[in-house]
Order: sequence, then structure tokens, then C-alpha cells
Amino acid sequence: MSEEIHPAPIEFSKKEIETDHILQYFHYVHLPQILQSKSKPFCDLARMLIDTTPRNPERTVALRKLLESKDAAVRAGIPKKQETPNV
Repeated sequence: MSEEIHPAPIEFSKKEIETDHILQYFHYVHLPQILQSKSKPFCDLARMLIDTTPRNPERTVALRKLLESKDAAVRAGIPKKQETPNV
């Protein structure tokens, strides 16, 4: 069902996502352009890790922390509503 809402990143094959499920969360095309520009570099770094690092527990930790960083960067880019003072 998540696939229908947020397609998996094209940077990863179906087999790679089946092997490392966390890769599915590096999707970004569903975001507004300004947030895509913050999210895509993290997807690119995940691709580099997959290509250059053997699959082991430390790579999994690296991907998880990269995902946490991506989520924080995207949230940081969301414009805040103007707060109205309580009267």
C-alpha cells in the first residue's frame, strides 16, 4: 500500500529494496520541489553506501542514521506557519 502512495526510489532495484528494506524510505519524488532538493542528496548517499560498502550490521546502522538525518533535513525545510498571539 505504501508503494501506491510513495513510489520506491528509482535509484534502487526491487531486489535491493527487498534485501535492505530501509531503502524504500529514501523516496523523494512525492515531495514538493524545494523539499526534493533537500531529500535527494540523502538518497544519493544511500546509493553510494550500497555500491561501496559490504552488507553488514554497520552498513545497516549507517543507512538508518542517514534516513534519520534525511527526515530531519526535510522537516527543517518545511515552512513554519506564522504563530498568532493568544489574546
